Amino acid sequence: MTSIAANLHALHLRIAAAETRFERAPGSVLLIGASKTQTVAALRAALAAGLNRFGESYAREALNKIIALADLHPEWHYIGPMQRNKTRIVAENFAWVHSLDRLDIAERCNAQRPATLA
Repeated sequence: MTSIAANLHALHLRIAAAETRFERAPGSVLLIGASKTQTVAALRAALAAGLNRFGESYAREALNKIIALADLHPEWHYIGPMQRNKTRIVAENFAWVHSLDRLDIAERCNAQRPATLA
């Protein structure tokens, strides 16, 4: 087992234990791997080990990973602060945004989201 696979296995055991301890439904806690600074090869290994959600905080840098991993269909989450000039990239390429802090950014993302992804 690779170290990535072993680490993910250990994390899933800890998450399952926490779900039980706090009376959460099994599988109700989702793991999102922060993939900032990670290589495409490392993300491929994480995908092979079962992690399919990745969080990125730099929109432009994430585009290379999104393109390189498109064949594996990971779910991309934007987790960083967003500037107005990055809203189109985020709206067109990320399934989730966790860091909206202004109404104008939310409105821009909504307006720029392709209808096929809405």
